[in-house]
Amino acid sequence: MRGSATFLLALALAAPLAAQPDGAGDDYVAAIDAWHAARIERLLAPTGWLSLVGLHWLEPGRHRIGRAVDNDVVLNTGPEHLGWIALEDGQVRFVPQAGLDLRIDGAPAPAQGQVLRVEGGEGPSVVAFDAGEASFIVIRRGERLALRVRDARAPTRVGFAGIERFPVDPRWRVVARFVPHPPGKTLDIATVLNTVEPMANPGALEFELEGRRFRLEAILEAPTDTSYFVIFADRTNRDETYAAGRFVYTDGLPVDGQVVLDFNKAYNPPCALNAYSTCPLPPPENRMDLAVRAGEKRYRGPH
Repeated sequence: MRGSATFLLALALAAPLAAQPDGAGDDYVAAIDAWHAARIERLLAPTGWLSLVGLHWLEPGRHRIGRAVDNDVVLNTGPEHLGWIALEDGQVRFVPQAGLDLRIDGAPAPAQGQVLRVEGGEGPSVVAFDAGEASFIVIRRGERLALRVRDARAPTRVGFAGIERFPVDPRWRVVARFVPHPPGKTLDIATVLNTVEPMANPGALEFELEGRRFRLEAILEAPTDTSYFVIFADRTNRDETYAAGRFVYTDGLPVDGQVVLDFNKAYNPPCALNAYSTCPLPPPENRMDLAVRAGEKRYRGPH
């Protein structure tokens, strides 16, 4: 699949960019273009967001999994019968179907089965099949566990159509004032799963655009992260960009109380690209009464 991924990336990057506005220096435009190219490369990776083909919630007990309809968990890819998944006492054990070439974290799957690591911490166990073209991991969302299934041959990956962008415009790169919150503060973030998850909310970002003052709440996804995560909505979401908002990261952490927020790096959440993601939604505090015509536009390819 390496050759096909390279070909897909070449197609995505070959599309002509819109003319850049006056004032957008060549170095700055090149840096944004390089950032976007790296994002497209990650999307097109065999295990990138475009390869998702399934999200299956697990109930307690023992369940047969595979592509055949007589399974308890019917996958969209792989062998007719892949094996068994057992969810007991908060642990997930996978027992492979005899005679299949299955691998867990690169090693042959033991016939007696193995307890799988769940996403987070040291990383999830990866159960690979179909000569490594497909795989699944176990993810946790709130109190629930699910199988996230990937396939390098997914229609969303093979048929990737590229992502249109607004012209790179340095006016959308703002220096924001970081307003810290009390230590330990969290912000409730709704998701497309109709769940609410508290996320670390160390502070807010205040800045001016088009002569108006705005304030966006910042998220710190992990204590060791070196930038803040911002989930925002704006006036373009109705027609020009993804209806459920977009994501952007700060350029590093605050220095002397200031941090750069560049909306030219605003991008679509995974839910805009496939039907098997669990995306967070913009909190009410981050809904901007402004058309942010910067960053990625709405994806028009196969979903």
